[in-house]
Amino acid sequence: MKRTFPALIISLTLLILIASCTSNQKKSETPEAESKDDYTVASYYFPNYHVDKRNKKSLGENWTEWELVKAAGPRFEGHRQPKVPAWGYTDEANPAHMEQKIDAAADHGIDAFIFDWYYYDDGLFLERGIEEGFFGAKNNRRIKFGLMWANHDWMDIFPVDSATLLSPDGPEVLYPGTITVDTWERMTDYVIETYFKHPSYWLIDNAPYFSIYDLTKFIRNFGSTKATIKGIEAFRKKVRDAGFGDLHLNAVVWGRTILPSEERIEVDDMGSFLKELGFTSTTSYVWIHHVQPDFPEQAYPEVQAQYFSYAENFSASIDLPYYPNVTMGWDSSPRTKQTENFSHLGYPFTGTLSNNTPENFREALLEMREYLDQHPGSGKIFNINCWNEWTEGSYLEPDTIHGMAYLEAIKEVFE
Repeated sequence: MKRTFPALIISLTLLILIASCTSNQKKSETPEAESKDDYTVASYYFPNYHVDKRNKKSLGENWTEWELVKAAGPRFEGHRQPKVPAWGYTDEANPAHMEQKIDAAADHGIDAFIFDWYYYDDGLFLERGIEEGFFGAKNNRRIKFGLMWANHDWMDIFPVDSATLLSPDGPEVLYPGTITVDTWERMTDYVIETYFKHPSYWLIDNAPYFSIYDLTKFIRNFGSTKATIKGIEAFRKKVRDAGFGDLHLNAVVWGRTILPSEERIEVDDMGSFLKELGFTSTTSYVWIHHVQPDFPEQAYPEVQAQYFSYAENFSASIDLPYYPNVTMGWDSSPRTKQTENFSHLGYPFTGTLSNNTPENFREALLEMREYLDQHPGSGKIFNINCWNEWTEGSYLEPDTIHGMAYLEAIKEVFE
């Protein structure tokens, strides 16, 4: 049957309308995660919750930091200790236990773990959490992981008493954070082969993310700024030769020190100095690097306000991306000798954050989202302290009081 010209026009019009409706329907059916994925939520992870050969030597056969968590008690009126993990005292080197952590993180909007990673002149420390737990987890493709080289002195503070803390030499340094140039070469080879080439390693623009915690000790490794630049350039070349686009080298910047042996680097223009060295971006590890809480406690929202004021000023002062931080809490009292009075003596006898409820944590996340929206240079990347700093009172893992509420706050705000 022949169609008249007007009938053909009507048919074509109907086809266009149907195609348009189908296209719009497909757009509306796109999962929110695909259309949303603007923000990158990373969480620091402290892997001292498994048996390590070094800890065996100094602290006992089956020691993990869970021992300090179990032994902690209230140190002042209204102080809530001990904190009890809802999952029990898990072994992060056990792939089955790590799978539980990965699922919980991925299900609640966390994109990457940034492992505190240790390497000294005599080699690795606390690596089993990654190399046995994370690498052995069947679901480790659900989340990315990166490394923050925690190149600080490892001291005997598990726990520490006031006499040791106040002695002229302070706590014993078990493993110095400074290393030789030869160790740097071995270490960077190991990092590239063992971690960067893993399919779940965190890349930013095809560049593996590698963060350095202590800038002062890092420069001291090489002896001068010029030699440090040379060391970074050698690392960057190795990364490119391994097939990556580049190295994403990140610097943790402090406003104040925490650990007894830390020294804050003093330069007139931090941004220019870091660019000269060859860093790609900057970040913060914890609010307490920028705000000293009142002793024995200060309200969480007050410290939050002071931190975001710092972040605003610092990010405006440098010509590098700054990846800001949300801290879940702070209470390092479990690392103090529990039979002593809790006095203001310096780490770990420090002020704590109070009222860091899931609701207040959610408010901090909302402020972070607003900050990222207003600072596009950040790439909408931020980190959280911490997945499991139980003995510093900063953890996202569920406890017996709040359950999954902190993780649910992340999911609500960023998904």
